[in-house]
This record gives sequence, structure tokens and C-alpha cells, in this order.
Amino acid sequence: MITPTSHELTADGLRLHALVAGSPSAPPVLLLHGWPTHAELYRHVLPALADAGRFAIALDLPGFGRSDKPLGVRYDAALFSRAIDATLASLGVGPTGLVVHDLGGPIGLYWASLHPDRVTSLALLNTLVGPELSWAVKLFGLATFVPGVNDLLASPRGVAWCMRFGVADKARITPEVARLYSAPFEDRRARKALLLAARGIRRRELAAGEAWLHAFTGPLRLVYGTGDRILPDVAETMARVARHAPQAEVTALSRCGHFLQEDLPDEVARLLAAFFADDAATHAATTAS
Repeated sequence: MITPTSHELTADGLRLHALVAGSPSAPPVLLLHGWPTHAELYRHVLPALADAGRFAIALDLPGFGRSDKPLGVRYDAALFSRAIDATLASLGVGPTGLVVHDLGGPIGLYWASLHPDRVTSLALLNTLVGPELSWAVKLFGLATFVPGVNDLLASPRGVAWCMRFGVADKARITPEVARLYSAPFEDRRARKALLLAARGIRRRELAAGEAWLHAFTGPLRLVYGTGDRILPDVAETMARVARHAPQAEVTALSRCGHFLQEDLPDEVARLLAAFFADDAATHAATTAS
């Protein structure tokens, strides 16, 4: 099995970190995490994609993981898009497959709306799409502003609680796994940045991403855990996307929560590897003809 390696770069004065696996000459796949996770969310998926013949790139978005967590900036989709652009440029990546989860959905879809010719295929995991937010997302957004509540939410204890709340099988979030996600936020400034990163995406950016998705005609894979307590409307979201995309292949995973990469890591890795392997084969056949 291929072991992911670290890649570091500087963009907009920020240090960014990514995990990569596979040959840089292979067709790329960019994987975007959400809140409050980072590239390690895909630690089980990256080797499977590399084994399937893809160059897999999981980015720590600004404010998360081992990337910088500045204060005094707006964590909007434009900031995240510049980080994506810089990462792909640093790695010499052109058109790419895309995987998004949670907050990574709005970020990735907005980036795709700016670069519609650069996304060859797309996989949506448990995420939100469009400007019409559910009560759960609105409640979470409000909590990030409430003194005391927001401090707890962004604390290492709060991050660990979020991870356990977001899986169907709490035993999957061992103390070691909880530490993996909470460690980047032991510093108080990092916790402030985490809260800022939860608030910055604007309605027009959400709408732009949804409009691009509705126009996307490439290979599309929808995989989600049905027991999602963080995005309890995820089934409706995926059904709505599928109505606009007849090419979409949908898999609903039972006994699986929001963080499906932790609940069913082998199954998620298998599904994504198969999807992107087929996409690579189709691209190769098209190019050859």
C-alpha cells in the first residue's frame, strides 16, 4: 500500500500543507475536507486512489490541519480557492478529479465554478449544496458566535466531541483518532481561526457552486452516510443533486454517519477508487481515440 507523503508550499503569505499519494504523472484527484477536519480525514482513501492509478492530493485548507491559521482575514471561498490554485500549481496539476465533504463541498464547488474546464469528475460525500441552509447548519453557524459555546466548540474537547457525534460507531473515534483531529487546535489563536473558517462562506458563493454543479455533465458519484446527525437533510440534498444530474451514481451507506471516512473507511476507499479508476480509463480511451 502506498503511504501518503507531505507537501508544503507558500501562497498569499500562508504556509499550506497537503498529503499526496501516487505518481505525479498520473491523473490527479483533489480531496477537500470540511469542518473541523483536515487532510488526514482521507488517510485511508489516498492509498486506494494511488493504487487505482491516480495522483491523490488531500489539502489542509487555510485554518485547518497543518496549514496556517491567520486571524484578521475573511475565510471566504475566494481565500480557499486561491489556496487550491496555489497547491495545484505547486504540484503541476491541470484538470483534476474532485472529492468534497462537509464545508469542502461549498468550497470545492465554488472553485469549480471559477474553473469549469478543470474538473474532470466529481464525488460528493456528506456535504451541503446551495444557499438554502438547513436548520442544523443555521444552528451551528449561530453557535460559533455565542460566547462560551463557541469556545467549547472549537476546543480540543469540542472537536473530539464533534467527531464522535458525527459517526454512527463511536468506537471508531479512539483517543488516538480524536487527538489526530483536535491537536491542530490546542493554541487559542488556532481555535479562533477555526471559528472564523466556519462563518466565511457567503450565499452568493454557495449559489455559484450550485449553479456550476447543475451544469456539470461529467462523471458524478454521490456517496453518503444515512445516519448523518450533523447534516440530517443529506438524503434530500443528494436526491436534489441527482434530479439535475442523470449521470449521477448514488450510494447510501446505512449504519454510517457524517464522517463516513471514519465510519466505513475501507468501503469509502473502495467506492472512490473504483469510480476514479473508471474515470481514468474512460479518459485514456477518449484520448487514444
